Amino acid sequence: MKKFLSVIMAAALAVSMAACSSSGDTNSTTAAAGSSDAAGSSDAAEGETVAPTGVKMTMGTGGTSGTYYAFGGVLSQYIKNKAGIDVTVVATDGSKADIQGIDAGDYQLGTVQSDVMAYAWDGVKAFADDGALDTFRVVGGLYAETVQLVTLNPDIKTPADLKGKAVSIGAPGSGVYFNAMDVLGAAGLTENDIKAQYLSFADSAEGLKDGKIDAAFLVAGAPTPAITELATSNQIYLVPIEGDTAKAIIDECPYYTELAIPAGTYSGQDEDVNTITVKATLIVSADADEDSVYALTKAIYENADAIATEHSKGAELSIENATSGMTAPFHKGAAKYFEEQGVTVETE
Repeated sequence: MKKFLSVIMAAALAVSMAACSSSGDTNSTTAAAGSSDAAGSSDAAEGETVAPTGVKMTMGTGGTSGTYYAFGGVLSQYIKNKAGIDVTVVATDGSKADIQGIDAGDYQLGTVQSDVMAYAWDGVKAFADDGALDTFRVVGGLYAETVQLVTLNPDIKTPADLKGKAVSIGAPGSGVYFNAMDVLGAAGLTENDIKAQYLSFADSAEGLKDGKIDAAFLVAGAPTPAITELATSNQIYLVPIEGDTAKAIIDECPYYTELAIPAGTYSGQDEDVNTITVKATLIVSADADEDSVYALTKAIYENADAIATEHSKGAELSIENATSGMTAPFHKGAAKYFEEQGVTVETE
């Protein structure tokens, strides 16, 4: 009898030790999936969808003073803490560089303009020399990148009034450059009809302030810091891009949509200003596994309210915004999440 009881107790002890060991392994795995911080482990324990253990990704964004870099940093934390993917955010030269970086295998995620994404997929404009690239897929749209035509000259009331003027149209081959070309073309102008200047946002603002240029195209979420700063000491004017001009652009390029910049967005702006917009979009390597992309998509769009408290552009995160106006296919992992929300998107 004593021997029998000893066997039973030994067996119970072994089961207990195994259970403790299993619990410890689960916690270790969860912590790894959510990176090294406690938040990741806690979130996974609360039932968050996590990617396979140990997934790491690098996200290409833009310059350190731009919205892509700052917003990418916020998104990376939610992807890490809610999906268990360790994301490293790096500064880049922007949309084209991010797409090329994914193609080269240097990045797995990237923030890009929806129009530049379309150029890459079709092998046109900024990618005419490179040829079409199909190594990326869409995760979802993030926020509106507004085509803002800024001047200090109240006599410039339409894009057609730019004829003969000194105008900043962004770096050659950049997203801003092609946006400017689309607007000029719809207004019946070409690059040769203006005194083209190829300036950054900061240099455009300085050029306007110093009277070296008459107008500048800036494509970014509004309010844009460079314009906000300019408006603090100067009376700025946002030139509307609307009516037949806007219609011609949208008919030709479906990745544009119309948008009104609300009154009061900038100092001295007393009325809404109609313009067009492209969309900041998150893309991912086509080779990324489905479970990981599903998890990171869910981490972003199910935490939109929390993200908005850390960055104003988070307020524009929505299922509708994520899935509309895309001209490249979605990753199957993202498509799975959106299907659960009642929205079917195209994949390849």
